[in-house]
Amino acid sequence: MSSHTAFVLASYLSAAVALTGLIGWIFFDQRSQRNALRDLEARGVRRRSAADTDGAS
Repeated sequence: MSSHTAFVLASYLSAAVALTGLIGWIFFDQRSQRNALRDLEARGVRRRSAADTDGAS
């Protein structure tokens, strides 16, 4: 094996850990945003796009 094998493996491992962390954060944030939106809709707050029923901007 070459002298750079340890560096390359460590680089790939750190990149995989970083990507896994980012993907996990995205799923966690998506769930929390959906819960927040569900809370707002339950309190009667509606989306601005839902108020525009005639299509005019």
